[in-house]
Amino acid sequence: MIQLFNIVHTLLYFYSFAIIAYILLSWFPGARESAIGQFLAKIVEPYLEPFRKIIPPLGMIDFSPIVAIITLRLAMIGLGELFRMLI
Repeated sequence: MIQLFNIVHTLLYFYSFAIIAYILLSWFPGARESAIGQFLAKIVEPYLEPFRKIIPPLGMIDFSPIVAIITLRLAMIGLGELFRMLI
């Protein structure tokens, strides 16, 4: 059970860094069209899409990835608390 929790926690942790990397790619022209950018888009965009529907960009700044990362981190904390209750 502990191993399963550690695997899920690690995957969510790396996924949050994938979101950050995808956001940083927007700062460089043409970076999202690269192989890495397209790979990150395939794994990150399905998660960011609902947040973008709820939170529109303010000017040229898109706050939805920040809210998505905070939500992911809160889910990680909740998962940890749930695991502690089960043990």
